[in-house]
Amino acid sequence: MQLACLDLEGVLVPEIWIEFSKRTGIPELSRTTRDEPDYDKLMRGRLAILEQHKLGLPDIQKVIAEMGPLPGARACLDWLRERFQVVILSDTFYEFAMPLMRQLGYPALFCHKLVVDDAGYVRDYILRMPEQKRESVKAFKALNFKVIAAGDSYNDTAMLAEAHAGILFRPPQNVIDEFPQYPVTRSYAELEAAFEAAGRSI
Repeated sequence: MQLACLDLEGVLVPEIWIEFSKRTGIPELSRTTRDEPDYDKLMRGRLAILEQHKLGLPDIQKVIAEMGPLPGARACLDWLRERFQVVILSDTFYEFAMPLMRQLGYPALFCHKLVVDDAGYVRDYILRMPEQKRESVKAFKALNFKVIAAGDSYNDTAMLAEAHAGILFRPPQNVIDEFPQYPVTRSYAELEAAFEAAGRSI
């Protein structure tokens, strides 16, 4: 049995923090794992900026409610689900993702949780587990799945390395340069073709 593991932001939906940065006019919030591979450092920086500007979870959720999947994402996801078991492995948070999951037909999602106080301010975050993308793929392999993984950022590369086959989708040039071993796809048609090719080869 073959399993497709997909990153969420940048692959199926826009980058939530980038959208929030645009709406609030705070450029520092546009940094993602494409720019900072140390996830804890990235999140601590985000929480400090939110506190500085007195922005809470309701402010972020308002932006997310106005977002939708990337054009063509739902059709690609449906195409994959006809051919593979599919799991979304993301470093986002359930509090962010659920409105978008509804628009994607509620695929299985493994991600993290936020700690929010009574006033709606984000005080901390709780990882489901360290290196959850890689560890999830490792567990799926132990269950006898052949795993094909796709992502776009630094924080996806451990998942791609652990999988039987890895695919980059619309990655920035710095990720392409550092990880030339993975095929690069720039459209959903190319992503589907890469999954088909990987499915035949593993």
